[in-house]
Amino acid sequence: MLLARALVQETRLLLLDEPTSHLDIRHQLDLLHLVRGLGVATPAVLHDLNQAAAFCDRLYGTPAASWRAGRPGRSSPRADRPGVRGARGAAHAARLRTPVTGGLSGGAEPHYRAGVDLFDRSWSALLAAVASLADADFARPSGCAGWLVRDLVCHLVIDAQDVLITLATPADTEPTRDAITYWEVGSTPPAGDDALDALTVRLAAAYQEPRLLKFHLDDVGSAAGRAARLADPALRVSTKGEVLTAGDYLSAYVLEWTLHHLDLVAHLRDVPGPPAAGPARELLEKITGVAFPASFSDEDALLVGTGRRAPTAGERAALGEPAARLPFVLT
Repeated sequence: MLLARALVQETRLLLLDEPTSHLDIRHQLDLLHLVRGLGVATPAVLHDLNQAAAFCDRLYGTPAASWRAGRPGRSSPRADRPGVRGARGAAHAARLRTPVTGGLSGGAEPHYRAGVDLFDRSWSALLAAVASLADADFARPSGCAGWLVRDLVCHLVIDAQDVLITLATPADTEPTRDAITYWEVGSTPPAGDDALDALTVRLAAAYQEPRLLKFHLDDVGSAAGRAARLADPALRVSTKGEVLTAGDYLSAYVLEWTLHHLDLVAHLRDVPGPPAAGPARELLEKITGVAFPASFSDEDALLVGTGRRAPTAGERAALGEPAARLPFVLT
């Protein structure tokens, strides 16, 4: 009622003190989505760091939390974004409009730290988007060919498990891949007959109730997010028979999370899209060696580049020779 009164007054500044207290998770997310869409400055106090990360432009913390101000990350490192260390206090979040996060700070190189921050930002936003879904949304098609939204969410559970396993698998040899060479580029889109893809569909159906699938993703996904924030970005880890630094591994996943966020919202117009499409586009361009024209939005570059959407005649003309190489199938 107090929020409704403030909206009726068309206030230009909204002060919120723990606005999600005593609400269940669905209504918490509904409220934060509503406030973020108002377009007014909104200093707020939030104790859920995942929600603060998913919905805020700036994060501030109490002295006990060893925080400094944090702003949205970019693909290039910035020395003025130290982030968060061992936060245990309240997250003081200002201007609830655009997703952002601060990551754990440490002695790692800025290149690695930026990758961890972007991982945290894109993963937190994806988890928040899934948590906001209605049960009926799980039966709708996703942007992944042949998969419903429930199948995609089940795949995210598996991805989160992979992150946990990889970060717990240290290596003592020199890295063999980085965030760019982690990806293999093919030209043949999935035909839907892959055994693992078929298994994912069966696993998703076994959940029966969307709330169980949401609970499992929140449980495993939150753990993966915490593990990523706690990881030493310079740590060498092993996955798929290759060795990477944890920072490069997590940087590579920014593209994974962003593409799957686009898949999630492909037919769900009311669900917010990914916050890190720009950095993901830069990754795709480095992986493929193709610079998409400036006329392409970041999301269009990702969708067209990976074959999730066919290019228009105008887009093909703007791309020139690389158009004949589409799609770039990443594995």
